[in-house]
Amino acid sequence: MSNKRHISPVLIILLLVAALTLYLFLQEDQTQNQRMVQIVPVKVQQAQQQEFAVLIEALGTARANEAVAITALESEIVDSIAFDDGDLVKKGQLLLTLNNREERARVNELEVNLQEAKRQLMRIRDLAKENATSAQLLDAQEARVNALAAQLEVANAQLAELEIRAPFAGKLGIRRFSKGALVKPGDVITTLDDLQQIKVDFSISEAHLPDVEKGQLVLASTVAYPGQQFRGEISSLDSRIDPVTRSVQVRAMISNPELKLRPGMLLQINLQKQVLNTLVLPEGALLPIQDKQYVYVVDSNSKAHQQEVEVGRRKPGLAQILSGIQAGDKVVIEGTLRLSEGSQVRIQE
Repeated sequence: MSNKRHISPVLIILLLVAALTLYLFLQEDQTQNQRMVQIVPVKVQQAQQQEFAVLIEALGTARANEAVAITALESEIVDSIAFDDGDLVKKGQLLLTLNNREERARVNELEVNLQEAKRQLMRIRDLAKENATSAQLLDAQEARVNALAAQLEVANAQLAELEIRAPFAGKLGIRRFSKGALVKPGDVITTLDDLQQIKVDFSISEAHLPDVEKGQLVLASTVAYPGQQFRGEISSLDSRIDPVTRSVQVRAMISNPELKLRPGMLLQINLQKQVLNTLVLPEGALLPIQDKQYVYVVDSNSKAHQQEVEVGRRKPGLAQILSGIQAGDKVVIEGTLRLSEGSQVRIQE
């Protein structure tokens, strides 16, 4: 019988398993070491005190400073039209004339009769100076002159009612009648809007009432002109607070020299309530975890440390920091999602 030693297959398997386990452990340890020394590129911002404007936001509907529907006072045929759609007109400018031949003839007749009555009055006055006529005849002629003058005034008023003029300067709307059409009282011929200034009525909570006053600056924006703001000021506040909504009605006047704003537009209104001097950070620096907010602060060794902060007021892109960091701290504003406590960072410009 041979004296050769035989190695058990079980022992060989155990040795292989042990070697594989040791290899995997060393690989994992090496990977962890690599992760620990990995440097994360980030952008930071030094926390500092700065002005932070607190705004009151509201929605309002634009209205013309003055607006009217142009109508006729008499039922008559349109004789002539002196405007086009969308014209800019001055106060008193003639817009439309209705058939006025009868009224104009009546005015001409009364003017002739009045001139003749005045000549007769002058002749009778001359005779009265020479005692060649009675005072009764003089009084009768003066009464006739006054009566004709009154009749002429009435006739001119009736003639003016057939000439439709702009009551104020502004922009006309679309014409709804043509020459030769029959216009009746109450029919809307066109519209006229004064757009040099725009009225905006909006509501704010009663809690903001102490911070709003007449003459306060208002900034308005609309989706029709992205990125553009229109300046105005508060012109009046309602004397009552709505008992249901607990809000107060505010009216603002917004300058509109280029006539960009039109009645009916929805406007976003911003009122500056107050200006705080406080720590402010970009909202991108905040890391929400459950119901708390955190930031990463970089120390002198270029390591990031997670720090809980208390956030105050917010506005688009910015947040007020009440506590948790101090002025001068370097706070990560980009790259926070790749960080963990103690991560080594490289600050990028």
